[in-house]
Amino acid sequence: MKKRYFTPASFKFLRALKRNNTREWFEAHKDEFESHVRGPFQALIADLAAPLARISPHFVADPRRQGGSLFRQHRDTRFSKDKTPYKTWAGARLFHERAKQVAAPSFYLHIADGDSFVGGGIWHPEPDTLRKLRSFLEENPAAWTAATQSKSFRSRYEFWGESLSRPPRGVDPAHPLIEDLKRKNLAAGTALSEEEVLGDRLHELVLTHIKALAPMLDYLCAALDLEF
Repeated sequence: MKKRYFTPASFKFLRALKRNNTREWFEAHKDEFESHVRGPFQALIADLAAPLARISPHFVADPRRQGGSLFRQHRDTRFSKDKTPYKTWAGARLFHERAKQVAAPSFYLHIADGDSFVGGGIWHPEPDTLRKLRSFLEENPAAWTAATQSKSFRSRYEFWGESLSRPPRGVDPAHPLIEDLKRKNLAAGTALSEEEVLGDRLHELVLTHIKALAPMLDYLCAALDLEF
């Protein structure tokens, strides 16, 4: 599908929000946010819903303004020293249908000035979830290797987040997946250029990445006893 969603005005708004991150400024420019950021993102999510369901009927692209795939623009500042009220990026999680009940992987799309990307996996899992993932990796290395170790995958995607400096307790340091077993997150993705975000192939591009990342998410779902 060739269709443009975001425009230069989308990035212009996000840059301006960085400089003017106050409730007063945001309320005065809310129409711009709706027209150039939230509206286009909702349209993209809606257009991803049907093809995503063909990749996995258990993952959801929900374009609703609240309670759907889009992250709220308001920041949760309760436990942060940074009290600025708004995120200066826009993000959407294409989530597993059981994500509200149990820990589950997701696909993710992030739009920000100079830092747009698409990816998937599970980010900052709770300790019990991470132990379960590591145990599954230890016992089932072949499918993970097939999903994430090919030249094609490694040339396009990088794993995100921190790793342990040493192997987890009880894990053989010589295990063939030792670097993945040391990860604190099992999430990978790739950057999107501003030209790609603004171009008429964004929908096609996002779907291409989702399809390439799908075997990894299929594996993570199996590790967590979820359907894919």
